[in-house]
Amino acid sequence: MKIGVVREGKMPPDQRVPLTPEQCASLRKLYPTVELVVESSDVRRIPDSEYEAAGIEVVPSLVDQGCDVLMGVKEVPVDQLISDTTYLFFSHTYKLQPYNAPLLKAVVDKRIRLIDYELIKRANGSRVIGFGRWAGIVGAYNALRAWGMRKNSFHLPKAIDCAHLKEMTEHAKAVDLPSDLKLVLTGGGRVGMGAHELLTSIGLREVHPEAFLGETFNEAVFCRLDVEGYNAHKDGRPFDMEAFIADPTDFKSTFLPYAKVADMYIAGHYWGEGSPYLFTRDDMKRPDWRIEVVADVSCDIDGPVACTLRPSTIADPLYGYDPHSESVVAFDAEGAVTVMAVDNLPCELPRDASHGFGQDLLAHVVPLLVGGDRDNMLTNATETTLEGGLAPKFLYLSDYIQQAAGA
Repeated sequence: MKIGVVREGKMPPDQRVPLTPEQCASLRKLYPTVELVVESSDVRRIPDSEYEAAGIEVVPSLVDQGCDVLMGVKEVPVDQLISDTTYLFFSHTYKLQPYNAPLLKAVVDKRIRLIDYELIKRANGSRVIGFGRWAGIVGAYNALRAWGMRKNSFHLPKAIDCAHLKEMTEHAKAVDLPSDLKLVLTGGGRVGMGAHELLTSIGLREVHPEAFLGETFNEAVFCRLDVEGYNAHKDGRPFDMEAFIADPTDFKSTFLPYAKVADMYIAGHYWGEGSPYLFTRDDMKRPDWRIEVVADVSCDIDGPVACTLRPSTIADPLYGYDPHSESVVAFDAEGAVTVMAVDNLPCELPRDASHGFGQDLLAHVVPLLVGGDRDNMLTNATETTLEGGLAPKFLYLSDYIQQAAGA
């Protein structure tokens, strides 16, 4: 088998890699019969010279390299796809995302087997690989940065301007937060626990939700809510996770009490269609609404977090939401809620995020590629085939790609 690491071509540029130089070297040592080449790039945070120093061959182009498997991170631009091979990347197609229908059609036309990282799951349905932890870490940091900018009380550099996680964390540790500041975090998955990791690493004290609601503190504190912490059954029955998953429309949000006492909110939870909105635009008009900064790491547009009207960018990460006009205003406008809704947060710590992703890729995915697809984990994540069609599980995407053909 010959594996190629592709140059990221999507714009704006993404500085991450699926495998670091050290991980490439480990792969070669673990699997001596596997060849590995890296496509040259002047975009990556990790330069070509580091791959070469690790003994990895760097080539100007992967065209005509005869690779069996090509690995990237983001969607590969249509004009850069290489026919008759297997690709692994985040395609953002299985949910029928309209902007990527032409990409999936091109993948089919070029007889490419597409394995989507997001769909590689264990038997229990949990994802094997992803950048969620890093989204949470950077999202929590950006929340603190947004507070300092809104209040004009301290300055934090952008995460992307930090060399690594350690430097970013040291900056966050140095800020002087108000002694009565309260921050609420939702989520217990990779994103939520990533945010939790950052908050605890800078010394922020975690308190029980009941204490958060009912007590005052002489230090900045936060609480984290799992699904049952901000949802309740409409008829008052005890919360049942299986019932919530089966039919979330039978539930209501119980988040509002936290919005009355919290200064900041970090949204790191998963939200499914039909689940209750955490808070509405009318909730934000209430005179007892207190939250001034919202960091929507999950970034569901016009969804459960009412003030997330659009995504923001690494270059321009903040905007304001005016509850009365229900419109976007300056991030520090009087009476507005400051919103951070960057939808590609892991890109801000590309070196660290790449290392974490590559560890999982090397431990859980490469063995399936080289040694056999145990439990059909890769087969179940394969959207298209080398014969130029959709895999049986993804035939529902037929109309999706046909619409792209007619566009």
